[in-house]
Order: sequence, then structure tokens, then C-alpha cells
Amino acid sequence: MDSKASGFASKLIHAGGSPDDCGSAVTPIYQTSTFVFENARQGADRFAGKADGYIYTRIGNPTINALEECVNALEGGEGAIATSSGMAAVTTAYFALLQSGDHMVSTASVYGPSRTLMEQHFSKFNVQSTYVDTSDIEKVKRAIKPNTRMIYVETPANPGMQITDLQAVADIAHANDALLVVDSTFASPHLQRPFSLGADVVLHSVTKFINGHADVVGGILIAKDPTIATRLRKIMIVTGCNMDPHQAFLVHRGLKTLSLRIDKAQESATKIARWLESRPEVAWVRYIGLESHPQHELALRQMEGPGAMISFELKGGIEAGERLMNRVRLAMLAVSLGGVETLIQHPASMTHSGFSEKERLEADITDGLVRYSVGIEDVDDLIEDLRQALEDDPEAV
Repeated sequence: MDSKASGFASKLIHAGGSPDDCGSAVTPIYQTSTFVFENARQGADRFAGKADGYIYTRIGNPTINALEECVNALEGGEGAIATSSGMAAVTTAYFALLQSGDHMVSTASVYGPSRTLMEQHFSKFNVQSTYVDTSDIEKVKRAIKPNTRMIYVETPANPGMQITDLQAVADIAHANDALLVVDSTFASPHLQRPFSLGADVVLHSVTKFINGHADVVGGILIAKDPTIATRLRKIMIVTGCNMDPHQAFLVHRGLKTLSLRIDKAQESATKIARWLESRPEVAWVRYIGLESHPQHELALRQMEGPGAMISFELKGGIEAGERLMNRVRLAMLAVSLGGVETLIQHPASMTHSGFSEKERLEADITDGLVRYSVGIEDVDDLIEDLRQALEDDPEAV
């Protein structure tokens, strides 16, 4: 299949996969640690890079490579590297693309562990970082230093749903001899293609939308330039954060329904967001598909749909938010997102609890903020679940 000429849905099903010697319609699970050479010369040539073929699963594996090739085709990259977790992908990017004395500019509300890793650990090796609201381009410009070598953005951002203008930030990065790395987990390749907007590296926590079934933890990096892809792969190999073949099989299977799942979830999310805006208990709703979203027009230009993530604030603050989460019956009170099941959580006390109060306010994470990941259940059931949770007598519990 010509993956460059094929449509997105065709790539989902066919990219990276082909029948094996036995005629399997899907790539089998090559659950092996090592691969046998036909002779000593073949082994030597593979180690020397003179011959293609597999050596050891940490270095490469057919099942893992099938997933990598599929996601690479979806993003339009020049090489993908699957990792054992989303944080392994983040760590690989930091290690491969930054060195002592370098500076990174990043999104203030970036995924908590991504910021913790940089501020508490990479800082030990004299890697500096500055965190700003990257949806404000002037703040990005002011954060640039002579030693800035990476701009790392998360868009849409977690959990405030801010949108960063990727083309504008890419221009800033490249004008300052820096790379643009985009965490596109919230959008997935179905809704956003950062390479077309100037990004150099894209990463995903495949735990979320790409896998979509809350049964696998994993990550993936995709590079626009094959040289950068090689740098990333070398770090993945030496740090040993490769994805397991069984993980890869499950993710590749889940990936095939990506467009169907997201289309269904975002249709429901649009209805739920509009319903929430009409509720007297709700102070505000942050959903990309609403005209009230601050970057709604930018999202229309940059993305191919608003997605399935909603953030909202209840007028009663943290107590009202806690009561709501304790009262929902259909939505599950759990972290993570992007699965077939609807999840609800409280960022200030959960995913971003490691942030100081000042850092949370800078990232627009208020105490009463509720994050709601819409699944593929019947939308009327989800709305009824929220209605009863908002309206029930608080003394009834």
C-alpha cells in the first residue's frame, strides 16, 4: 500500500501491516527476546548496520515496528519510535535533543510528570526550563534565551484545553535554532498533524486515544527528519524503554478504530458541552468546539475536530466538584483519558497535585476544575448522569 497516497482510514487499517509467511491477516505477536541468525556473517552484518533484520527486541521487533510504521504514516513522519510509556517518550525526547547548558520553553500546564522530570531531574545536569502560557505567542517570544534549543508544547493543553498556534511557535523555534516538540496526545493524529504546521517531533501517550481501551500503557515519538529519528531511537535503545511486543499488538489493534471512536466521542462531547453551558451550577465550560473557547477560531484552522475532552468549573468550587465526582454513576472517577469509557477527575488534587498553588494558577488550573473525557456511551445517558449528579440533594449521600 502507498501510505502517502492513501486516506487516513485506509492507513489506520493497512499501514505497517502485511501478511507474514503463514498468511496472517494481522501482524503476529513476536513474543521473543532474541532473533536467530542464519550464519555468523549475517549476525555480524546486522550488528554493523550492513544488513537489515532483527537482533534483539530492545533494538527492534516486527510487532513493534508494525505499530511504528502505522503511526509514522498517520503523522506523515520519517521515523517512529515506540516506548514503554508516555513518560518514556518524553524522557527519550529530553535525553536525545537537549544537553547540559541548554534551555527549554514549555507549556505551563504541561502534563505534571513532564514538568517534574525536567525541573527536578534534568535540572541536575544544568538543563534549564521556562514555563509559560504557550497560547500567548508574545509570552513564548519573551521566554526565548540565547541557549534555547527546544520549545515543548502540549496542544490542546491538559487540563485547561488551551490551543497553541503551532505554525507561529514553529517559526519562533526555527528562527532561534531550536526544535519544536509537540505533545499531541489530546488530539491524536486523527485531529491534528503538527508536521504540516512546522513541528520537528511529535509524541503521544498511546495509553490514551491511540490505544483507546484503557488496557495498555505506552508512548510513541515521531520525527520529521530521519536524522532526528535516529537520535531518538539510539536513546530509546540505550535506556531500554522499548515497548513490549504484546503492548504493541494491543495498541495496533486499538488504533484501527481511532477515527470511529473519536468521531463518536466528539459528537457526544459537543452536545454535552453545550448542555453544561446551559446549567446554572456551571461557572464556565472549556471545550474547543464551543464558540466561547478563547482559541476556537485557531482550533478550526489547526485541527480537524474539537475532540472529546471537556473542562468545566462548578460555581461551588472544590466542594461542588468533589460532590459531582462522587455522585456520577456512569462516568468513572479515574485519571487518564481517551478511552471508550467516560472518565471524570479533579486535576488540582490528582494529575496536577505536584504543582504548587502558584504553578497551578499560572497554568489556569483552578481548585474547582473538573476534567471530563467523553467515551462512546449513549450521549443521553451521559447527560442524564451529569444531571442527576448536579441536581441530587447533597444530604442524600
